[in-house]
Amino acid sequence: MKKNEKTNVMRLFDKHKITYTSHFYTAAGAVAGREVATVLGQNPEQVFKTLVTVGKSGGHYVFVVPVTQELNLKKAAEAVGEKKIEMIKEKELLPLTGYVHGGCSPVGMKKVFPTVIDESSLQQETIMVSGGKIGCQVEVSLRELEKAIAFVTADLCGQ
Repeated sequence: MKKNEKTNVMRLFDKHKITYTSHFYTAAGAVAGREVATVLGQNPEQVFKTLVTVGKSGGHYVFVVPVTQELNLKKAAEAVGEKKIEMIKEKELLPLTGYVHGGCSPVGMKKVFPTVIDESSLQQETIMVSGGKIGCQVEVSLRELEKAIAFVTADLCGQ
């Protein structure tokens, strides 16, 4: 991906006059979040991954958690008022969201889904999420991100 190439996420941010910084990296092989943070020289607690789930009701939910953590499905279900949630199958990601695994952003999905960001984000001045393509991250404050998507924060990780 070329450094000046705009993704849909960036175009959406530009449209809403959202202040952000884009970061590009060469995705050689793995796209694990910790590796992305290392390649970009960023604090891994500031780099977040986007996870898409389905609830017992059939509704879909988006969770954004630090790459250093795992989503606690029980806490996630509580946060959205579901009895149980599970991760969607990888093959369902593209048709549902318009994004591929490793390039899924909470911004600019095909449909708007309830979105919850881990409360640890409140301790960060900015967070980094996928720019909508493998090899691209966008860094944005929660206040700016609110201009693009509706979300709540909750404790989503740990015991």
